[in-house]
Amino acid sequence: MLTTLKTAYSDTRSSDLSWALGHEPLPSLATLDLELDATRVQLRLLGASHQVLVEEDGEVCSETVACMPGSSAPLPVGVSKRVGIWDYEFAARVETLSSGSFAGRAQELLALVADHPHGLAGNFPGSPHAFTALLVQRAEGQVSWRTWHSYPQEGRLVATRTRIAVRTLGEVREASMA
Repeated sequence: MLTTLKTAYSDTRSSDLSWALGHEPLPSLATLDLELDATRVQLRLLGASHQVLVEEDGEVCSETVACMPGSSAPLPVGVSKRVGIWDYEFAARVETLSSGSFAGRAQELLALVADHPHGLAGNFPGSPHAFTALLVQRAEGQVSWRTWHSYPQEGRLVATRTRIAVRTLGEVREASMA
């Protein structure tokens, strides 16, 4: 699903992005609710980027990648940790592209996500290549998603990849005894 986001354009930079786990749902400009087997996933486009909420067996995992006022923590290159019943892995990278390459890559990514049943993308006012896009899938007991955050004024594209899996009952019990 592709939508045009109704928000004032704000000139943010890729270096303004930060990452957080556990935030409550933040105000969103667009959402997509999905049921992937026993897992509920909500993709959320924020005025400042994205939030993904995942729920299974009454447990929730919340990832936020956004330009959050007051946050000085930079976007990490990688994170691997246990969050409740989840094994969580996150990776991020920044691509710097020429203006011609940037426009082509932006169109390619928007086309990939726009018509995908598990994709959500939003264009920001001010530039046809200013967007945030999310794409989620479930395979082999894991839920994974990719996101793309474009910064045409810098020629930068921030790509993230997340994978979560519910730990086995034995692993959860072990962790609670430690």
